[in-house]
Amino acid sequence: MEITKETLAEAWQRTASRHPLLDGVGLPPVALSDDELEEWADLAEESEDSGLCLLLHENGTVHGRHASYQETFATRDLDQVLYLIAEATVRRRGGSLEEVAESLERIDPVWGRRFRGGGPDDTGTVEACGHDPLEGLAWMARSWREQDPYTTLAFFRAAPGRTVDAEQLALQYGADPAQVTGGTRLKDLRAADDGRAHWDRQWESCCYGQAGGWTFLLHHDTPPGSFADKEAYAALGIKESVWLTATSAKAMYTFDYVRDGRRVADDSGALELIRYDHGRAPHLRGGELDFLNRALRRAELDHPGLTDTFELYFHALEESLGLRLPRRDFEEGEVRAAYWAGDRR
Repeated sequence: MEITKETLAEAWQRTASRHPLLDGVGLPPVALSDDELEEWADLAEESEDSGLCLLLHENGTVHGRHASYQETFATRDLDQVLYLIAEATVRRRGGSLEEVAESLERIDPVWGRRFRGGGPDDTGTVEACGHDPLEGLAWMARSWREQDPYTTLAFFRAAPGRTVDAEQLALQYGADPAQVTGGTRLKDLRAADDGRAHWDRQWESCCYGQAGGWTFLLHHDTPPGSFADKEAYAALGIKESVWLTATSAKAMYTFDYVRDGRRVADDSGALELIRYDHGRAPHLRGGELDFLNRALRRAELDHPGLTDTFELYFHALEESLGLRLPRRDFEEGEVRAAYWAGDRR
């Protein structure tokens, strides 16, 4: 059945009248054009109203938008629209995520499962986490906001059965060949001149290695023209890459995911992690990055004491994509490291 403004209003009225927790809750504003939606968003922002507004297209697709954060959905499934309206209603009343889940379960057990799963439906539920969330990748989240140890955290993965060679990757980006072949480690760079030399030159260095099936390369700036050779890049067998980039001077922290040469982003542009609010879905609900929404919700429910959004997001990346960084190797300086060849003095 194609969704119209009338069928949507009637369906919500029936749904709300059956559940005491939704009694008296009206249908959110329904816009019929992008201009109407923008007008509502401007008014809502002025009044500090973070409620939900719906945009209904002629083809029956319903888009949802909140004024104060970038949580959106697009669906032609009426049941999903009703659930997402109910979720927004319960969320606005406050309470922990567990309390929200329990309220939705009282309305409809299926809706409770959807909320716990973090997606617009109850498929693809992520398994509960059974380990310390600050071990695999999230241990670096807070220091990364201060560009420590590096501005860019880049991860590369090849097709199943293959591994991206960490040394060749570092060389392609311009690492000093002598230090790469010599097995130089971070502690070696720090040892020179009692660490003063590395303090002055750390922006000219990189660290690299493998963890969790990914090859990582951490760095600040790279030499001009680094990795300009696309054939050499392809020869490494890279099929996926994840980039976490911090530009603290501008308070920008971005996530980019590329798979088979195509950016996976739901046409939303680069995600600024600073915009992710605890308990909210940072990506389009049901979109290509919905697996991260689900992993985030799982992390939030499994670790209620973890409220730093960067740590939660990093933990979700670990759980969903397998990203990891060897904490002990970094702390003890055992991770492989080198200066850029073009910056040798």
